[in-house]
Amino acid sequence: MAGPQAEIGVLGGSGFYEFLPDFTSLTVHTPYGAPSAPVAVGEVGGRRVAFLPRHGLHHELPPHRINYRANLWAMRELGVRRIVGPCAAGSLQPHVHPGEMVVCDQLVDRTWGRSDTFFDGAVVGHTAFADPYCPELAAVLVDGAGRAGVSVHPRGTVVVVQGPRFSTRAESGWYRASGWEVVNMTQYPEAALARELGMCFAGLALVTDYDTGLEGVEGIEAVTMDAVFEMLRANVARTRDLLFAAIPAIPARPGCRCHEGLAAGPLGP
Repeated sequence: MAGPQAEIGVLGGSGFYEFLPDFTSLTVHTPYGAPSAPVAVGEVGGRRVAFLPRHGLHHELPPHRINYRANLWAMRELGVRRIVGPCAAGSLQPHVHPGEMVVCDQLVDRTWGRSDTFFDGAVVGHTAFADPYCPELAAVLVDGAGRAGVSVHPRGTVVVVQGPRFSTRAESGWYRASGWEVVNMTQYPEAALARELGMCFAGLALVTDYDTGLEGVEGIEAVTMDAVFEMLRANVARTRDLLFAAIPAIPARPGCRCHEGLAAGPLGP
């Protein structure tokens, strides 16, 4: 592959399998196996963008079976240094409504058994991860949401569960009592792997429904799958609008310190 193919990456989530109107499809080989799908590379507002649906083209990969390392490595191989990771999420708080979005600033990892590091040996490294998301990308997304007319929470914590099952009432109550805003199944290890490769990462949670246990709170009814799928479809359209507004405004040269958390990476900073 001759030279960088893209500078910005987008990882598509549930229901979000296509993004670029005009693109070249690239098959990328990695030391960690095949990515979830061929990578679509095209332009948005004059910026070269790589798009990869993390669940595959037909949602054939459940969250615990995604090859996260291959996906992130493929993006880095294509020249990507800044990634936006939209994801479907359930709300844990009454004030975070379905149809809104949350630009995440923190995450809590409740997954297990996933390949979540490139430091398997013989190179040993440790990565700073106190602030898992890029503040510069977050600010661009919040501004883009305003210009696209999308209702967004400018910060919030996502708790990442293993899946594919949803939370019990006790688990959901625990997450809610901790003050966390949304629950999802894919933000980890994506954010950590991006950090290890020296790439900025922004998490954009698309709220589809209220998580279990909020039924009975005034104005909140038990969720149905039909309602979830309808909200998912609406959120995909809103996500496209937000990304088309935000991507051209991403600074060409990062002004953040994300890459400084990389102690010793497989590809270097």
